[in-house]
Amino acid sequence: MSSRLRRLRGQLELFRLAGLAIAGHWVWLLIFLPLVWLAARALATLINPSGPFEPANAQVGLMGIPLAVLAVILGLRIIAGEMDGRSLEIAYTVPGGCQRVWWAKLAASVLILIAAQVLLALVTYFLFVKFDFVAIYGALQGAIFYLVLSMAFAALFRSEVAGAMATAAVLLFDLLVLVNGGIRASPFWNPLAVQSPDPEVILAMTVQNRIGVPILIALIIGLAFMRANRRERMLGG
Repeated sequence: MSSRLRRLRGQLELFRLAGLAIAGHWVWLLIFLPLVWLAARALATLINPSGPFEPANAQVGLMGIPLAVLAVILGLRIIAGEMDGRSLEIAYTVPGGCQRVWWAKLAASVLILIAAQVLLALVTYFLFVKFDFVAIYGALQGAIFYLVLSMAFAALFRSEVAGAMATAAVLLFDLLVLVNGGIRASPFWNPLAVQSPDPEVILAMTVQNRIGVPILIALIIGLAFMRANRRERMLGG
């Protein structure tokens, strides 16, 4: 039992150090960053009242967008941050391979997103609108997708700036076209916003989305790590 506790403590310490590598000693402040979006939405409502928020607004409009922005910030730092910090070559000398570094930083980023999601959900539920639990998972699923997508783009282009631009283009397309069109391929697909009166259709679309997006996330992670493992290409000028 004590050995398991030591391993757990060591794993948590690894995640803490990975979080520090991503965002420095003020990493805990990132948890509160999405609340700025909610404050802006509250201020906009006070200036131009447009009626109460609907439960369907919670997943994307209140929680998903700020969480995705935070995810992109974190994802850009997982691999490309090592390049900007001139420490990428050191990562390749880690026993067990550089993937241990990427996995630790990816896990730390997911933990940060989960903590931010919990805070977002509490504030949204008690101050904005009551919503179903499915909205929490939907917002987190979309955020994790853009976490790994930004990580992959930054590794592909070997630049945080280029990775951010490519991810922003995909995110805008998702929010303006896929989400508004109710297309189930969207990482932020929201079953609460579907107008279909047939619950079986909604259930089928939900299952397809909740299985398909995690598979896509796993594929993107694999491709990103394959790219990052190409040492000569990553270290080249």
